[in-house]
Amino acid sequence: VELTYFHGKGGTVGRGGNPRTYEAILAHPPNTIQGRFRVTEQGEAIAFNFGEPRLAQRTLDVYTAGVLRDAFRQPETIKPEWRALMDQAAVKSCDTYRSVVRQEPAFVPYFRAATPELELGSLNVGSRPAKRNPKGGVESLRAIPWIFAWTQTRLNLPAWLGVDALADVDRATLDDMYANWNWFQTNVDLWETLLARTEPLIAATYDKRLVTDPTALALGADLRAKLDKTTKGLLAVTKRDKPAQDNKLLMRALALRNPYVDVLNMIQIEALARRRMLPDPAADLELNDALLVAINGIAAGLRNSG
Repeated sequence: VELTYFHGKGGTVGRGGNPRTYEAILAHPPNTIQGRFRVTEQGEAIAFNFGEPRLAQRTLDVYTAGVLRDAFRQPETIKPEWRALMDQAAVKSCDTYRSVVRQEPAFVPYFRAATPELELGSLNVGSRPAKRNPKGGVESLRAIPWIFAWTQTRLNLPAWLGVDALADVDRATLDDMYANWNWFQTNVDLWETLLARTEPLIAATYDKRLVTDPTALALGADLRAKLDKTTKGLLAVTKRDKPAQDNKLLMRALALRNPYVDVLNMIQIEALARRRMLPDPAADLELNDALLVAINGIAAGLRNSG
């Protein structure tokens, strides 16, 4: 039986996406692709990669080049100590993620107060209901609105929460892995790209205006502290001063977009605060329109929705 590797990725990092397609293909373990590769493209990624003939041809060229290059490269030797470190980090990372998302009593109230998660459902943003079970908690959310809500506040929580586990493992082994293991290097660089897009000060502004419970506010501050630890830990591995600073195209794009997206975030925060004070939020059509424009504008400016 010949198997074809199927990467059912989403458009964002938190759902398995990687904008650096060629590097992502070459980062696969040896003997997984073998000349055949199937992948999904979802949401805004379809327009970005196949929206017009030249883009589509370029995208297919990149996929073809990656698959062909993989077929003729020398397989990497994965050291036992690398696997042992990843096993150790994976356990701690999973524990950290679950301790926040599933075991922290203040998390769901904080999530619903600090993000537009509730409004995404009531404003019919997206092609499907935001939840599989309208009465359920975080576990009932579909993947796209879960990512979308955190992307809107610029915290991008699902993509980096737990990565700080790398800060507590053997540094020499980490340095060796980053220098000599393509898969690990690609993932670290991807996390850095995501952190370069993250704006903790914007997320803190959402908390200041929208979150009233002291326990939830403390949780928000703790999450931003985890973000800072994660950022410093990755920078210690990559030896950079700022996340993805050598990615000149990304730095230029962020410098151009952020001043506009920041304003949209401020508009969204105020629209959310005013809407939540109304006895019948759906009745204020102008306020709902302003919120929808801000949501769509932020998604377009960041070039991802979930």
